Amino acid sequence: MEFSFHIYNKLAADGVAMSLDKLLRTDLERKLTPRRFLTEKEKTEGAGTRSRAEVAAFYKAFDGDFEKPPVVVCIGSDLAIGDSLGPITGSMLKYKTQGLKVFIYGTLAAPVTAKEIKYLRAFLKETHKGSQVIAIDAAVGVEGDIGLVKLSDSPLFPGAGANKKLGAVGDISIMGIVAEKSVANYGLLNTTRLNLVYTMSEIVSDAVSTILYQRQKSNAASK
Repeated sequence: MEFSFHIYNKLAADGVAMSLDKLLRTDLERKLTPRRFLTEKEKTEGAGTRSRAEVAAFYKAFDGDFEKPPVVVCIGSDLAIGDSLGPITGSMLKYKTQGLKVFIYGTLAAPVTAKEIKYLRAFLKETHKGSQVIAIDAAVGVEGDIGLVKLSDSPLFPGAGANKKLGAVGDISIMGIVAEKSVANYGLLNTTRLNLVYTMSEIVSDAVSTILYQRQKSNAASK
């Protein structure tokens, strides 16, 4: 499942937020299983006695029940404008989510670059076990895609545009197409406009912070 929004679309921030909410809910439904809530009899004899309607009721009851807030990982470096989408977005999120119980990794002050990726997966697995992970990074594409924010229900592969194999990160990925793909990706490093990256960061950070606020409000109301 994938969604795309251009930064010059006035409804881009709302579209990104709604799409992110849908992707997180869908991912959660995949991970949650009725087995956690089975009776002792069902655990020993099997859950085959549950009707399709009962299983559907279970998913409806627990739809959007985020037991833990999503973890946000913003990947990139501030050493190149084209690669700075992640850390700029991370810094904006830190400001926009003040007072919330959230975990944001990758800012201008403390970026998460390619050097940290190999340690990041183990860290997330150990420190945030069971939490959903939203991964954000800049990307390259065809010329007509520059300016698009793409959301997907699949992991992010940092460095793929530069032919680096760093492994997958996250459950949900948000990529901003900031330059045209080339052999050496010269555009990503040298010709990307800061205005493009900054505008994209504002839209993504607005959307993500909106969802984080909604999740905390929903969890507080359910207690």
